[in-house]
Amino acid sequence: MNRLGLAAALTGFAAVALGAFGAHGLSLNGDALDWWNKATLYGLVHAAAALAISISVQADLLRRAGWAFILGVVIFSGCLYAMALGAPRWLGAVVPLGGVSFLAGWALAAASAVRR
Repeated sequence: MNRLGLAAALTGFAAVALGAFGAHGLSLNGDALDWWNKATLYGLVHAAAALAISISVQADLLRRAGWAFILGVVIFSGCLYAMALGAPRWLGAVVPLGGVSFLAGWALAAASAVRR
């Protein structure tokens, strides 16, 4: 089983479903709406990147990049979704950890490309 591919597909599914829910089922304004939209965008972009990695070569660094993207979506998007739904704003201090995970993923992808 391709666990990275499964995680990427489920992450992409969740981002689309949550994006649709935000557009049609929630009444968000201001910061909350911005957080929701940003969480959805980053979730979709990084789910797609992780899915592309999952079906590419089995290079170790590249697979680690994919998992870093998934971790970033869970932390970054998860915290923004939670805050948009009323979670404490201190959770915003955790969001950058997801961003660091995204950056690590892109750095690992670049390092893998250099090694080829």
